[in-house]
Amino acid sequence: MAKPRNGRQQRDGGVWKTLKSSETDRSRVAGIPRTPQSESPSYRLAYLDDDFLCREELRPVRLQLELLKTEMILTERGIKSTIVMFGGARIPAPGASAWAARNETQKANLEAASIYYEEARKFARLCGEHAALHNHQEYVVVTGGGPGVMEAGNRGAAEVGAPTIGLNIVLPHEQAPNAYVTPELSFNFHYFAIRKMHFLMRAKAIAIFPGGFGTLDEFFEAVTLIQTKRMEPIPLILFAEKFWRKIVNFEALAEFGTIAPEDLKLLHFVETADEAWKIIAERYEHTHDIVVK
Repeated sequence: MAKPRNGRQQRDGGVWKTLKSSETDRSRVAGIPRTPQSESPSYRLAYLDDDFLCREELRPVRLQLELLKTEMILTERGIKSTIVMFGGARIPAPGASAWAARNETQKANLEAASIYYEEARKFARLCGEHAALHNHQEYVVVTGGGPGVMEAGNRGAAEVGAPTIGLNIVLPHEQAPNAYVTPELSFNFHYFAIRKMHFLMRAKAIAIFPGGFGTLDEFFEAVTLIQTKRMEPIPLILFAEKFWRKIVNFEALAEFGTIAPEDLKLLHFVETADEAWKIIAERYEHTHDIVVK
């Protein structure tokens, strides 16, 4: 049987390829002569047409793209599980000024909370050290990619040579990724919903530090999924018990009857990184596979 003259060119990773790639056509259209017809928006290849992709009718496609892009990259990287860290963007590092404070009271509170920046950093170091024992495929630190507690999480993991994920989102402020996120694992989102899915899809535990509306939103989203059994009961670890009990009266919810008394057992309060890691170690001594349904 005759051997194809271009057999090597038609194989990609051992798989036979006959159709031209989208990359090939992307290069070709760049060389098409400019005429009124070729310059018309209608002539653009659909997947290269930003105006088309941003139309309201294409929202389902954009949702799918945001889900797929991050999922494909994490899968190709071999990341099997993560430790999620939520917390306030406004909490400064020890010794730094509280840049977000609007008055002296806020300044004092935020700068005092810098102890949790340091605990977040220590906790992430522990995660990174244990990730190294699993070829950096398990216990990979993931944060929202911004400043404050998020920066501390990415920083601590990076300091022990561990890859670290940042799931950023486009906002009017605080949206730039911090310098400690692994560049190849730095993602940006338009949709909060898809971003939240990626926080939870590989999560083995969630560590939640003092924060504002965003942190509360992420915390309650996770605890609701666990409470309603849409997600496996992974450890929810709350740093700074005094802070959390002051802003949320969990016992009052149980007393009133809007949550079950046993729902309180979903929460673990800690003050230090070592306490938090002990909870994770005890949870996964015999159990390994955690999935979001």
